[in-house]
Amino acid sequence: MKSGAERTEILRRSLRVSLAASAGFYPFLYGLHDPVLALYALFAPIALGLLSSIPGSGRQRAEVMMKALPVGLVLVALGTVLAVETWTAVLGMLVVGFLLAFGAIGGPRPAGAAPGLQLFYILACFPPYEPETLWLRLAGLTFGVVVLALCELFLLPQPAGPTYRTALAEAVATAGDTIAGRTSLSPEALRAAGSRLRLSRIPPAERPAGPGRAARGLSQAGSAARRLLEQLAHQTETGELRRLVRDGARAGAPPGDRPGGVGAGAGPPGGNPADTASGSLLPQVASLCDETAAALRAGRPAPGPQRMDEAIGAFQQMRVRQVTGPAAEVPPVPVLRRQAALLAVAESVRILEISVRVGLDGRRTPPIEPRELFWYTEASTPQLWLRRIVGNMTLRSVQFQNAVRIALALAVARFVAGSLDLTHGFWVLLAVLTLSRTTFGQTWEAIRKAVAGNLVGAVAAGALLIGLGQHTEAYAAILAPGMLIAFALGPLLGIAWAQGLFTLVVATAFAQIAPASWRLAEARIVDVVTGSAIGLLCAMLAWPAGARREVRRTMAGLLRECGPLIRGTVAVLTAAPPGSAPPPPTLPALHRLRLAETAYDQFRSEPAGSAPAHADWHGVLIAANQILLGAQWLPRFDLPANALPPDAADRARAGARALARTTDRLAALCTGERPPPDGARAAPPGPPGPPLPALVDLDVWLRSLNAQLARIEAELPGEARRAARDTAAAGAAGSASGPGGRGS
Repeated sequence: MKSGAERTEILRRSLRVSLAASAGFYPFLYGLHDPVLALYALFAPIALGLLSSIPGSGRQRAEVMMKALPVGLVLVALGTVLAVETWTAVLGMLVVGFLLAFGAIGGPRPAGAAPGLQLFYILACFPPYEPETLWLRLAGLTFGVVVLALCELFLLPQPAGPTYRTALAEAVATAGDTIAGRTSLSPEALRAAGSRLRLSRIPPAERPAGPGRAARGLSQAGSAARRLLEQLAHQTETGELRRLVRDGARAGAPPGDRPGGVGAGAGPPGGNPADTASGSLLPQVASLCDETAAALRAGRPAPGPQRMDEAIGAFQQMRVRQVTGPAAEVPPVPVLRRQAALLAVAESVRILEISVRVGLDGRRTPPIEPRELFWYTEASTPQLWLRRIVGNMTLRSVQFQNAVRIALALAVARFVAGSLDLTHGFWVLLAVLTLSRTTFGQTWEAIRKAVAGNLVGAVAAGALLIGLGQHTEAYAAILAPGMLIAFALGPLLGIAWAQGLFTLVVATAFAQIAPASWRLAEARIVDVVTGSAIGLLCAMLAWPAGARREVRRTMAGLLRECGPLIRGTVAVLTAAPPGSAPPPPTLPALHRLRLAETAYDQFRSEPAGSAPAHADWHGVLIAANQILLGAQWLPRFDLPANALPPDAADRARAGARALARTTDRLAALCTGERPPPDGARAAPPGPPGPPLPALVDLDVWLRSLNAQLARIEAELPGEARRAARDTAAAGAAGSASGPGGRGS
């Protein structure tokens, strides 16, 4: 059910497209008596205004249309030249179809304009081969696109919606108020504030999905803000946030105002000393959130240097001094754990601050630590595009799969239409273009309704052509209001109505360009059925399940990359001497994370993905982000000056190995494979001996990952859990059949 705003915009778009199409068609056909000019002036607004879903306000759409115009001119010229032979047109369709569909990696705007640009090549690559009319085709196309862009700007333009910066600023301000204790929100409210940053809740035109530095920076800032709010929600659930704010306020209060005494470290009688380390860092974290929110609202990065690096360094030095000082001043383990949680929050705020600076500035910068996370800040724009292209040139990329599917379908359709010499064969390709979906089920549903609508529309068009005969003025009188009605009712009432009404529109238009009979309607339904059959066949053979299978594969690949990261991070912190172990590479996991996020986005956009998921894929993405972040900040801020106690190091490495085995087991369960046998998982033990900050921080990180992975496993499908039980049973049977058993 469409909302009132959506219905209003559909009606306005119908008016803009109808006016732009009529503005060129009537003068060129009846004034200049040139059907080529009229045809291209008619279809240009329909292609970019109706068949394309260019997101954004009127100004944003007009900008995309004008940028697409040069590309459209090149495609019309290419199609005109390649129309000389069927095989050249087919090869051109294969290349053009792939490139335009693959352009979706550039973000929602290139993806939205791609269908209209496809139609420009399709319209030009069909016979008759008339290269001498190229300039007329280009002129008609230019006129139609320019008039449509002007209509977008001045005729009931779509107003601009809320920007991503606004939503991000609200989320960051909420986090700052929570950290400072100015507001007390429930965990559900904090998570809801973070979920408002999900791209599915942001208008497509405002989503930071492009490959440029500014878009990548805002996207990373959104992830950091969501992670920060999730951390605060978890600490609110456990009560740690309230204690942290209380201890920080007590430590930051003047000596005479501290409960229980007036000394620098005094606390409540018989209680613990004030947490001076948290008291020094907590206000800086809250202040930085406030400044970052203000910068997002202003659209300018906050002046001054990045302060959080120095603040975190001083915080860690103070923690080390506390635990190595007099026994009476050593904080208890619960306080050390709260400090570790504060350190994780501070690191999220540090990532947030830096990424917002990059997102608002967008210029190349010197290297920013950690360079693995901020590699894009020092890369040029061509390098960023190349990285995005190469990263998606894999069978594991849903963008690559979609591009291959649509390119093959269009090329086959062009070959069939050319080989069978179908009348108005470009309707075959138009059917493939408009009815193809990412899953076989969706494609069949769309085709079933479209064919039914076209049958009814063809009958109505045939009756219209028989009734009006060759009375061109009658067709001219009903074309403009017919477009207005068809372009409004089609999107409102569904695909069957859209196809049937569009059949009437094209019959009315072509009856004015050349003498037509009822066979025009017959050709229309034959072409649509042919294109539907080709699209259905390609949907059945090329990745028919859409992103459902791919999201499992990419999540499994991501989990398999997380295991080495956990082990490598622990190896760096427990190496003897400190610093002798190299840091684990994070780029493979970052690449897998990008593919998994793209697959998950498409999965959620498909009807099957909108139902309750059988697995917590979003939880997998959150856990992977936490693993990646820990792999960066733990070696950076927690590398000990002296080697850790051997028994503590051994226990930490054992905990890391257990978590790595868990990620491997979850990866196998994601893809339906039989997981390797594994013993019962236990939480990593607490730090023995002296409560060193490095050990406490590492322990908190491992325990948090252990809890997240346990929640993910609990949400896996029932058949996966059964496979795990079968595996455990098989392992037990194998043990029983050892020496002395029946299998010996």
